[in-house]
Amino acid sequence: RQGSPHNVREDIGAIDSRLQQASFDEFPEFKIEKKEAIEDIVRYANGFVDYDLVKLWANESGAMIDWLTGIIQRDGKLVMEFEGGVGDTTDPGRDKAYATGHSPQKTDAVKEDEEWGFAESILAYAAEQGAEVRWYTEFVKCETDEGGRVTGVIAREVKGDRHYLRINASKGVVLATGDYAANEEMMAYYSGWPLEDIDWPESTGMGEGHKLGLWIGAKMQEAPHPMMLFKAYCYHYLRVNKHGRRYVNEDSGYVGTAVSQLRQPDHISFAIWDSKWPTELPASLEYGGGMAWDQDFRAYGEEWTAEREEESAFGWERDEDEILYEADTLEELADLMGFEGDARETLFATIDRYNELVATGNDEDFGKRPELLTSITEPPFYALDMKTELGVSVGGFITDVDSNVLDEDGSPIPGLYAVGTVTGTLFGVDYNETTVPGISLARNVVFGKALGEHLASLA
Repeated sequence: RQGSPHNVREDIGAIDSRLQQASFDEFPEFKIEKKEAIEDIVRYANGFVDYDLVKLWANESGAMIDWLTGIIQRDGKLVMEFEGGVGDTTDPGRDKAYATGHSPQKTDAVKEDEEWGFAESILAYAAEQGAEVRWYTEFVKCETDEGGRVTGVIAREVKGDRHYLRINASKGVVLATGDYAANEEMMAYYSGWPLEDIDWPESTGMGEGHKLGLWIGAKMQEAPHPMMLFKAYCYHYLRVNKHGRRYVNEDSGYVGTAVSQLRQPDHISFAIWDSKWPTELPASLEYGGGMAWDQDFRAYGEEWTAEREEESAFGWERDEDEILYEADTLEELADLMGFEGDARETLFATIDRYNELVATGNDEDFGKRPELLTSITEPPFYALDMKTELGVSVGGFITDVDSNVLDEDGSPIPGLYAVGTVTGTLFGVDYNETTVPGISLARNVVFGKALGEHLASLA
């Protein structure tokens, strides 16, 4: 439908790549036990996953990265980097993180070209292999024969006279149409979250592939579907709800804290900290700091600075909703946050209790790691009205390990395959980015590569 590719984020999660193994030779404390990682993924999802799909990712992702590395480094424009740190291995926090992130990074040859990126590199390689891309073309429906086999698609040009196209497929049709996070009707039906309190994403996914598969009998995973939810720069600071009560271990990752916030009254949450943040934040980054690490800085090879942190994390323009508050006293801060009556007194008691826990170095209330406990004692004081953001939806069709789309009876629909975020059953309630960085993007490539090899082998 669009006229150019969307460049994707960097992290591609994998186990047993050559880059990873070389890193583990130097840093054996980060070595991954594959079986343990698989079990952790299934446990994190409370069993709402297809075990065979998790194993497929774990067993094939390393070879996929090695293959992909050769492709993107073929012309000297990109280099694959392994991001091997996962914080303190002796005290990993609530959820153990695995060093799975691999990131294509630009070399000096294209570093100044902001429009060029990973997606262009892959498309160029595909073209070298004979692939044809039709831009500004939208998917209309799948075609089937009398026996129910998918034999091709009907498409339509987006521009010009909008004429229709019939594209026949001798081996099969692969749905790789992305998510549905930009489709409010589908989100309301499948997500189960209060959409009015979630900042809408930049995703353009309208769920065309989901709908067209459903029309020919494809089965979707049961609702509610998992989502990739974010918290804007939550870090490790104290979190309170509208009643002034602390409600979460702030070291739960940005997805975990987002889910926790949506369970609070009116889905309201504030993060609170003080003037020591320029010293505290860099000290916390090696432990994760309640985010997906210091990825904003690490991923782009730039050194952390307080100035850049202030610009990126605290640089919102003030408006009538004013989400960042600053005050010289906690009483003034409470006024700005709108706390009154019992909630106001509870807020002050919560901060006092938190400071006591910080002084002892033991968060006996919620179990946060001592390295991430920071007092709220030195003015000026800050509060951030946290906003839950939606990245993409990660729920979709039931597929098997060969990426066949299954029908309501669990049988493959002949000739119909699906990969990527149009498929489901790899995540539970949410997306476990904090524990297995890059697994969503990686499953797209792993399953796509395996399916491509399978289709290429067919007569």
